[in-house]
Amino acid sequence: MVFLSLFTIFIIPCVPAERCLLLAGMEWVDIQHRTFSGILTSIFWSIGNMLLAMVAYLVREWHWLLVAVTGPCLLSIVCLWWVPESARWLIANGKVKQAQRHLLQCARMNGREDFTVSPESYSYISLFRTPVLRKISLCSGAVWFGVAFSYYGMSMNLTGFGLNMYLSQFVLGIIEIPAKMIMYVLVNRVGRRQSQAWTLILTGLSIGANVIIPKSETLFLAIMGKGFSEAAFTTVFLYTSELYPTILRQNGMGYTSFVARLGGALAPLVFLLDEVWRSLPEVTYCAVAVCCGSVAFLLPETLNVRLPEGIEDIEKNAFASCTYFCKQQR
Repeated sequence: MVFLSLFTIFIIPCVPAERCLLLAGMEWVDIQHRTFSGILTSIFWSIGNMLLAMVAYLVREWHWLLVAVTGPCLLSIVCLWWVPESARWLIANGKVKQAQRHLLQCARMNGREDFTVSPESYSYISLFRTPVLRKISLCSGAVWFGVAFSYYGMSMNLTGFGLNMYLSQFVLGIIEIPAKMIMYVLVNRVGRRQSQAWTLILTGLSIGANVIIPKSETLFLAIMGKGFSEAAFTTVFLYTSELYPTILRQNGMGYTSFVARLGGALAPLVFLLDEVWRSLPEVTYCAVAVCCGSVAFLLPETLNVRLPEGIEDIEKNAFASCTYFCKQQR
């Protein structure tokens, strides 16, 4: 129970921090390196999961265990000193001159001297004011709910795979790394939309297969499900940051973060449904993942396109036209 509590209080609150770092990275990285930056950031999440299992196994006294797992947070605070601030956040808070310095530095690194700074600010309501952006917001929210719901449901069921809970957490952490490397290839070959949809659907089917397969033979299936789940989580981080226009990207990531937290909060409660029917939790996880994965097909593709700057880029279907973005890039 202590280990599960540590997973909840240490890993889950780190998601907003990782999302902020990914958001800042997406705004400063060019098209060619955007996928690599997103996948690399996500790999460190997996390494943290593995180290958490190792530390929890070696340090059994819970007071010292809390010190051990929260210590790296102090180091991360120091490292954040060198992370560039989001220019859009600076503009929204009235720090236009500081944002101009960041933008000028970024423009020179990319061989350009032209950039625009707009002091206009937006709220979360702006995500639902226009038709296309409203569709993107609702669909991406549903996908985030399904990803978080299935991911945390599997991660918190550490003793359900027939292994020691420490070994289970370590093995599941190892699985995440090759899953992320495979996704680096897939999202660049088949696209973000197809990768997101099928990884989440396969996650649900892997969970649902536990209903008809004997418990003694579900370890491999659980490993596959965890791999698909992590692949879906990796893709949705990258995909969501590319869906929203720059002026609303922070609001969009904040909105999806709230929906993901809702899914993560409801995930452990599903285990209580086994009192009604023993297989009902697996059926619930399967149904939610498959349905939310199918919603991803409604989202636009973002492979090899420039990040949209304003709402008009979304509403004019600029996302679907690579020619538009290539002209803008030149």
